Amino acid sequence: MLLSLHIENIAVIRSVDFDFSKGFMVLTGETGAGKSIVIDSINLLLGAKAERELIRTGAPFAMVSGLFGELTDAVKGKLAEIGVSTDDDGTILVQRTLSQDGRSKINLNGRSISLSLLKSITPLLVNIHGQSDTASLMEAKNHLELLDTFANANELKEEYRAAYLRLEDVKRRISELTASARESERMKEILEYQIRDIDGVSPRPGEEEELFEKKLKIKNSEKITKNSEFVYKALKGSEKGSVSFLLDRSATALAQIGDVVPDFAEYSERLKDILYQIDDVAEEVYAVLDDMDADGEETLNSIESRLDKLTKLKRKYGITLEAVLAFRDKAAEDLSALENSDELLKKLAAEETEAYDVALKLANKLHELRASVAKELEAKVKDTLEFLDMPKVVFFVSQNEAYSGDKKLLNRDGCDTVEFYISANRGADAQPLSKIASGGELSRIMLALKSVIADKDGIPTIIYDEIDAGVSGKTARKIGIKMLDLSRSAQLFCVTHSAQIASLADVHFLISKSDVNGATETSVSPLDRDGRVKELSRILGGIDITDAQRAAAEDMLSEKSEYTK
Repeated sequence: MLLSLHIENIAVIRSVDFDFSKGFMVLTGETGAGKSIVIDSINLLLGAKAERELIRTGAPFAMVSGLFGELTDAVKGKLAEIGVSTDDDGTILVQRTLSQDGRSKINLNGRSISLSLLKSITPLLVNIHGQSDTASLMEAKNHLELLDTFANANELKEEYRAAYLRLEDVKRRISELTASARESERMKEILEYQIRDIDGVSPRPGEEEELFEKKLKIKNSEKITKNSEFVYKALKGSEKGSVSFLLDRSATALAQIGDVVPDFAEYSERLKDILYQIDDVAEEVYAVLDDMDADGEETLNSIESRLDKLTKLKRKYGITLEAVLAFRDKAAEDLSALENSDELLKKLAAEETEAYDVALKLANKLHELRASVAKELEAKVKDTLEFLDMPKVVFFVSQNEAYSGDKKLLNRDGCDTVEFYISANRGADAQPLSKIASGGELSRIMLALKSVIADKDGIPTIIYDEIDAGVSGKTARKIGIKMLDLSRSAQLFCVTHSAQIASLADVHFLISKSDVNGATETSVSPLDRDGRVKELSRILGGIDITDAQRAAAEDMLSEKSEYTK
């Protein structure tokens, strides 16, 4: 649950702090006092879009932080997934800071986290219901989600969706292969041509480098021959002045007097080693001479022609010969796939049947689970709505399956379409909720639905932001009683303009604004009993508070004890 909240430099709020407890808490105040800003701040903490305009005029930054405790197993599991541990007292501190440059910084227990990570955690901590959420009841697509929450269907739903995604993947592959098959003959001709074109040249990896090296040798053949002949003759020519001849004679001379001068024997061996190396160099140089092409011009033309063919291949199929060969391998693979597409389609069709059967089995389980709890949901919602002054209400869940022929059609949620139907008046036919419910009825229906699934979704903190719009008097009082009842199993906040609701809270916060040093500031005050009487009287009355309004406020506060026994 939310233990404390700090808001700083957001809109007209300079700095406010809330300390919260379990139970039912309300926030009241005059229009424009800043109640909506408190909700906006909480939404910002939960991951809403950070607007730079939220920053208080003249302030360098805006910040909101919330301390959460008594964490659920779901929250602890999510924290463990991302490697975040709680403090020693089992709490976590979420803080979000918005700077003037538009940047948003998020910290969880002092660790910087991303917005997406924040959004994966906060729905497990707080659930906010405002008038926009009430309006979402008008959309039938949200009814299935509410029914599934009541049915505790999340685990089965995840299992189904994994099977459904596998089915969709197989169907996608079939679609792609079928589309390819329609153009298979044309594609075959193209692939066959490309393979022939490459095979006709038969390039080898590294071939270009070899050709460029050989081309360079031919262009420099005269220089190579002249210098190589000189080196060979100098190192190992027949003349007595060659290096090899002189080294051999020197080594022999040293060896002959090695028994007289011991070091000379060693020198003789060293000279022989040098002689062997010189002989090796001479032979390598001679090999180059032997390798020189006698008809260099013709060979050069052949090399140029070969390089031209390789260049054309690269222009068509890749920037390197390796890329050209890879293109050829892929073309051969695609050609093989086309030639075997019929067989592959049969295999995929079998996979589709198997995947459909697995998904259908799970979809049927979902359907049966939904059908089994729909009546229970109907009864509980109807009972709650009757309590909330809709005594003639008819409420039921329409659950239908779609077929194509005798085959069930599946979607990401299973095989069902779900829509809530309602009739608020005796004798009137039930119609889709989106067509007949008024604002006041929608508020009560939202509260009824949320009350019956409150112990199913496991969210420890619930915030209702003026969902009591359109109701007053006895009906508002009953809404307050229902919220008080809900707060026994979850921490519940309500922003309200209704004295009938506010008087039932365990804790009452007054949001007010005043001028401080020429600037408007919002402040928050937890009210004692006298403060509550004054605020409730203000809500009940007009400009001047009367004794009758005070007495009514006293009576409302005293009545609360009747609902907490």
